[in-house]
Amino acid sequence: MFDTLTDRLDGVFKKLRSRGKLHPKQVDNALGDIRTALLEADVAVEVADDLLARVRARALSAEVLASITPGQQVVKVMDEELKTTLGGEHRPFVLGGAAPAVVMMAGVQGSGKTTACAKLAKHLKSKGKRPLLVAADLERPAAVEQLRTLGREIGVPVWSEGRDPVKLAKNGVKEATRTGADVVIIDTAGRLHVDADMMRQARKIRDVTKPQHVLMACDAMTGQDAVIQARAFMREVDTTGFVLTKLDGDARGGAALSMSHVTGRPVYFVGTGEKVDDLEPFHPDRMAGRILGMGDVMTLIEKAQETVDQQAAQRAAEQLLAGTFDLEDFLAQLREMRKLGPIGDLLKMLPGVPGGRQVMKELAESVDERELGRAEAIITSMTPAERREPAIISGSRRLRIANGSGVTTTDVNALLKDFEGARTMMRSMMGGKRVPGVKTPTKLRKR
Repeated sequence: MFDTLTDRLDGVFKKLRSRGKLHPKQVDNALGDIRTALLEADVAVEVADDLLARVRARALSAEVLASITPGQQVVKVMDEELKTTLGGEHRPFVLGGAAPAVVMMAGVQGSGKTTACAKLAKHLKSKGKRPLLVAADLERPAAVEQLRTLGREIGVPVWSEGRDPVKLAKNGVKEATRTGADVVIIDTAGRLHVDADMMRQARKIRDVTKPQHVLMACDAMTGQDAVIQARAFMREVDTTGFVLTKLDGDARGGAALSMSHVTGRPVYFVGTGEKVDDLEPFHPDRMAGRILGMGDVMTLIEKAQETVDQQAAQRAAEQLLAGTFDLEDFLAQLREMRKLGPIGDLLKMLPGVPGGRQVMKELAESVDERELGRAEAIITSMTPAERREPAIISGSRRLRIANGSGVTTTDVNALLKDFEGARTMMRSMMGGKRVPGVKTPTKLRKR
């Protein structure tokens, strides 16, 4: 979502870094370009002006201007102040008190509210909670059925008994107590825009269920309209925090930069895709790093820790270094890697170097996810013996594998060549050393 803004800022910072000493006028010109970029990204004017006023005050200080690398110092100041604008320190989503804890999800229609309820339930379930979803959105056609479908997908029960949303929500909390659920997530009705009826119903549900959190699902693609909606919900139902949805979209993303600053409430989660697993805790420092093109290694590491089988990864590393890594192992690692999401998105989380962001961007865009699927299809068309010892794959076998995976023999040959090249390279890097206790495989014959 922030690609356009990041590219604009990268251009400004590249000019600053290239200068030895900085004159106040040069700083003002750079901040003017940054202000234009922020406003074009649909950041609220008051937020952009406040952010840049703080940056200017620090950037024009004697300490920065007299430093050896003033351009780098200005970028550092921008990073720190952007983090403050995004909410400062990370605020973890905490549920405490007597069970069941109640979370009420509000928002306008089309903001991704119902899906956000399921994503939150999946997230809390992964943390050991026993959630119950309550389908109290009786206004939008199929909203109840959508929540039931999502509930079945993630293995979370859904309460939907009743025709009055206020009574339904109240009885849902009672059902949670009866069944032993320790978290209730209530999906409330939305409208096409903020109106009095929606707010009145939301207040009634809040009053009878006494939620610990009232979260608002905000569509990050709506720009400054999301800020207007957030202020309305703050007045009417006292929102405790936000879930920014559709952060994977191609809109300008100003809502993400404005939300916490104008409301004083934290963003707890961001939706990064359509799947129920695509929900991440919001870290202002990491988001600032993404926007400024500095990557987000910590989120990448956490994603890998949660998704990848660590023991299997360790075994694969040992086998790769020992030269015993075969196509069976490669297939297992390929499937683990695909769990992390699109490779292009993962590359964008890696920190770039000055002037190197464009290279990383082009690399991310050049990755064809279909190639990974094609590689998996080719390997699964092999017999176990062929995966363990690719050298036995003759011409007739290659034709059979190609036909079974819907590719050409050229594709099969390319995969085998690349795999053997990687394995040979790792052997040479190890200098022929072996990992103790690991059997050396039969030598591959030359093709």
